[in-house]
Amino acid sequence: MPLSAGTRLGPYEILAPLGAGGMGEVYRARDTRLSRDVAVKVLPARLQESPEALERFEREARVVASLSHPNILSLHDFGRDEGIVYAVAELLEGDTLRQRLVRERLAPSKVVEIGAAMAEGLAAAHAKGIVHRDLKPENVFLTADGRVKILDFGLARPGGAATADSETSAPTSAPSATEPGTVLGTVGYMSPEQLKGHPADARSDLFAFGCVLYEMVAGRRAFAARTAAETSAAILRDTPEMPEASPLKRIIGRCLEKNPDERFQSARDLAFALKEATGGSAAVTVPEAPAARPRRWWPAAILLAAAIAAAAVLLGRHRASSAGRIESLAVLPLANLSGDPQQDYFADGMTDELITALARVGSLRVTSRTSVMRYKGSTKPMPEIGRELGVDAVVEGSVAHAGSRVKITAQLIDAPRDRHLWADSFERDVKDVLALQGEVARAIAGEIGVRLTAEERAGLTTRKTVDPQAYEVYLQGQYHMGKATAPDTIKALESFQQAVARQPDYALAYAGIANAYERLASSAHNVLRPREAYPAAKAAAQRALELAPSLGEAHASLAWGSFAFDHDWAAAERHYRQALQLSPNYAEGHRSFAIFLARMARFDEAVREVKHAQELDPLSLEGNIAPGIILHIARRDEEALPWFRHALDMDENFARAHWGLGMTLVSLKRLDDGIAELRKAVELSQGSGVQLGSLGFAYAAAGRRSEALEVAQRLEAISKEHYVPPGAVALVLSGLGDRNGAMLWLEKANEERDPWVTGLNIEFMFDPIRSDPRFQDLVRRVGLPAVPPGTPR
Repeated sequence: MPLSAGTRLGPYEILAPLGAGGMGEVYRARDTRLSRDVAVKVLPARLQESPEALERFEREARVVASLSHPNILSLHDFGRDEGIVYAVAELLEGDTLRQRLVRERLAPSKVVEIGAAMAEGLAAAHAKGIVHRDLKPENVFLTADGRVKILDFGLARPGGAATADSETSAPTSAPSATEPGTVLGTVGYMSPEQLKGHPADARSDLFAFGCVLYEMVAGRRAFAARTAAETSAAILRDTPEMPEASPLKRIIGRCLEKNPDERFQSARDLAFALKEATGGSAAVTVPEAPAARPRRWWPAAILLAAAIAAAAVLLGRHRASSAGRIESLAVLPLANLSGDPQQDYFADGMTDELITALARVGSLRVTSRTSVMRYKGSTKPMPEIGRELGVDAVVEGSVAHAGSRVKITAQLIDAPRDRHLWADSFERDVKDVLALQGEVARAIAGEIGVRLTAEERAGLTTRKTVDPQAYEVYLQGQYHMGKATAPDTIKALESFQQAVARQPDYALAYAGIANAYERLASSAHNVLRPREAYPAAKAAAQRALELAPSLGEAHASLAWGSFAFDHDWAAAERHYRQALQLSPNYAEGHRSFAIFLARMARFDEAVREVKHAQELDPLSLEGNIAPGIILHIARRDEEALPWFRHALDMDENFARAHWGLGMTLVSLKRLDDGIAELRKAVELSQGSGVQLGSLGFAYAAAGRRSEALEVAQRLEAISKEHYVPPGAVALVLSGLGDRNGAMLWLEKANEERDPWVTGLNIEFMFDPIRSDPRFQDLVRRVGLPAVPPGTPR
């Protein structure tokens, strides 16, 4: 809970809150010893036990404490009181430079004055071997009494800058300021070397300085595009158009050189150049805000880049939803910054893994991959994307993969307002990419203000390394799985198998193997016989859980195997619930569980489950026919029709939507319309066994026996060449009233573990033979529950 007025932290008495962000809470407080007001920052309670957060908090305090300069925020104290870690800084009155730029255009003389003061402050930091790495207008403060203060050294690191003795020398071999896995800066102000994952030295701060100076002169940002990825690309590629009339044109241009060797080599040189531009004088006398405008006290204390250094917080930076909170989120496809289109699989795979990581957070609704991938390369406005996906906020960004290094740049956007809330970059070696994914997910969750359970935090924190080559072929597998075709699923299976051959303890790859086997045996593909696929899937899922017990996707695979192959309903439900507890945003898991519930004749539960899945995956074709399928199984056909028609509005060539619509129309006795839809499904699926069997049933229901018999004969002939689900043949014979033939094929289906067997008690296509004692005996042997009284027959 926030600290209340009157709370004491050592000698400091809390007076009032000033702001709060994902990584800190700032209060106005009274120093009872010296009788002065100060800014006190504390870590939120949820971060008090986080070693990473404590280390970052203390590191920033040490950095700021080591600096003593009129143009750098002063730190007064640091301490602990009953488990609360806090830092105390001077309390400043005035505005951030960002606020001032929003409100007014600065006169050229003021631009130089502010710039010279910033350069002097940077020179003092660089002389101590400290690189800021996140210089931007939000981190420059203009006090009411005419001073300029540089804020927020949360991203700074000792080392990586020039030494105190020779600031004009090349960067030293001191520890890199760009340590793996740390936040690197803010998109739009980051230097090309930072974007490429290279160490950031003092000259990187000078590039950011040039961006700020350009903004003060031109009244617009030097590099600004709709997305973080496009902005990053502009920094690497473009030179901003310089204000022709400005005497600072040459200085700005030199700061913004792509090659660090061609920039100013020290902040002191830059300060001198600024003074020369105004005849050698650049005294800083920033005017006070107009008298009519009320003054505000601003907590300029040690603010972290992802938190509250900027005016946005103190002006009341709101969360995206109307309730003031972000409760739903979509991760848009990360852009591939490698310059090699062949690396698209890597960027798409990283997108998928970030979605999967965030999907483990139960208090956050995260849109599934299939829906967000529709926005790859999209130029739609952010509010429109937010409306279509039904989310409060969007994460977008880029992936740079070069050699053994991976870097993710991400930004959080309030979707309805198209307002940027946060932007960070993270970098690690490829072998530590699992830790990198968890770190990015934790940072996003922290910025949103989501409270992670101990189990969720553990799931997002891993120190396990991965073989780089195994990881790359795993991502190739994920890329092919996303295409959802039978040939691509085969390629995905091969990739996952290569990954585990390379790294035998790779749990995610085993989960991928299980998922691929199950898809290849599904009615959508029918590539493998269930008798071949399900045991292999089960073994892979069990191995995945031995290596990583918290993998919800592996539990979902075991659930489907227990349901469709073992006919062990209790085990299936147990695994489904474990899967969705561990991965509450796993849309495919919710859809699969809904099918199970419907087959168990628990229709109301099934409808709720499948509609939740559709909310998680609103633009997925499968996600939009799934509610129709469940409603059709429940004999609520009129409610089912709109779902199939909506999917066809999305893609008129989606075979399974034509199939679902056709079977629903047949159930409603609208036979001619149903047959037309089913013929389209057969055509689009290139003669899928399930689609053919359904068409044969429809022909029989319409009294077109010769056509139905022709379909049955065709299926029997095909079954001698390759696998055909026995249930597909049984459908046709059921429609024809051929009880002997239907039962023969249903017994084969049960022996083969064709998933159609799990629907014997419910599916309307078996109504013509339902009264046969042999059919009733098979239903009992399968162990299916009785359908509740009143369910339409």
